Amino acid sequence: MNIRGRFASGDGLAYIPPMAIFPRPVSPKSALGDLWGYFREQRPHKWPALGVSMAITWVIVWTFITDANTNTMPTRNKIFYVQSWNADRSDAAIILQQKMDLARREVLLQKRQKDMQGVADLFGIDWRQEEARNSARRKEALAAINAQLDSRLAKAKQAEGAPQP
Repeated sequence: MNIRGRFASGDGLAYIPPMAIFPRPVSPKSALGDLWGYFREQRPHKWPALGVSMAITWVIVWTFITDANTNTMPTRNKIFYVQSWNADRSDAAIILQQKMDLARREVLLQKRQKDMQGVADLFGIDWRQEEARNSARRKEALAAINAQLDSRLAKAKQAEGAPQP
């Protein structure tokens, strides 16, 4: 007996039908017919499945819409407030304002540090050694800045007291 006649190789492939690689295209009419047939049947999970599928679809569409509008819209009508100063303001007044701003900034920084230290305590992060080292550095820097501002303030007050040419 011929071995080639028994196996599905070579010319003997006639008994194996050709296999489709891709399914046949589905027409919208047949898809609607399948959907209508699904809804006509009495199934207990029909409505929950429909609700879940609609919710998932809505979340996906909403995510795309939200992502498309994130950081793409122009920032119109954004108002920036700036402080207005007199043109004839003295150097001493400017330096005093800088000293007040520096003190205000330091108070806000310490408040923010306390908040962050509370968060670090919640997560078990050890911050006390670094805080001691950094606060010593900050005190040195603040002392140097305040000394510099004080010397400038003294020069500005001395210049104000001198007669103008």
